[in-house]
Amino acid sequence: MADSTELLHGTLDALVLKTLSWGARHGYAIARWIEDITEDALRIEEGSLYPALYRLERRGWIEAEWGLSENNRKVKFYRLTAAGRERLAIET
Repeated sequence: MADSTELLHGTLDALVLKTLSWGARHGYAIARWIEDITEDALRIEEGSLYPALYRLERRGWIEAEWGLSENNRKVKFYRLTAAGRERLAIET
């Protein structure tokens, strides 16, 4: 049986992958999408989100590229890879 930390990581990973299935987003936009879609039932803090993004990137499920946000700030945009789409299918 998975411990609670693994379960939380797995759930957050699945949420991030699902979010990115709708297109590339930067970290803040990922958190906002999750909050919006759950009507603020889930709030993703930076201290959880960015380690999850780095973990997913290390696993090859997402990739990152620098770009400009809608506010003209330099941000990293994350997008699903083919392996990430496969993982999302397994998770869902």
